[in-house]
Amino acid sequence: MATVALSGNDVISINNRVFSDLADGNCFELNFPNKIAAVKLGKNGNAIYSINKTGLLAESVLRLIRGSSDDKFMQGLLATQQANFAAWVLMIGTFTKQIGHGDGTISADTYVLSGGVFVEQVPGKQNVEGDTEQSVSIYKIDWSNAPRAIT
Repeated sequence: MATVALSGNDVISINNRVFSDLADGNCFELNFPNKIAAVKLGKNGNAIYSINKTGLLAESVLRLIRGSSDDKFMQGLLATQQANFAAWVLMIGTFTKQIGHGDGTISADTYVLSGGVFVEQVPGKQNVEGDTEQSVSIYKIDWSNAPRAIT
């Protein structure tokens, strides 16, 4: 049988709160914008390698229904960060994809998030032509660490 991956029922948790008021489309994204290593060639084809610790930095985007209980929770965290940045307790979380294999078994593909900090304010807009984005709150969070494990 061919290898398959059935994806669904993903779970997003930040500061031990499991989110359910997710918006449409990509309601959560996790990206790693930097390379984890660098390679440079020198004279005579000599190769130089270097680890790039900035490659561990993860950027996330969380899209919530505006005004929902999850939005209020996140706005409260953002307000706390803004009120006293030096006293801010960095966020923790998990992003788990449930991957079915077509035979009834499931693997958990989990990113363990730590060192989270809000990096942008939540944008807002008014639209009178049916743009549903005006009812979505977008939170951008950077994480200092986000290792992945498949179990």
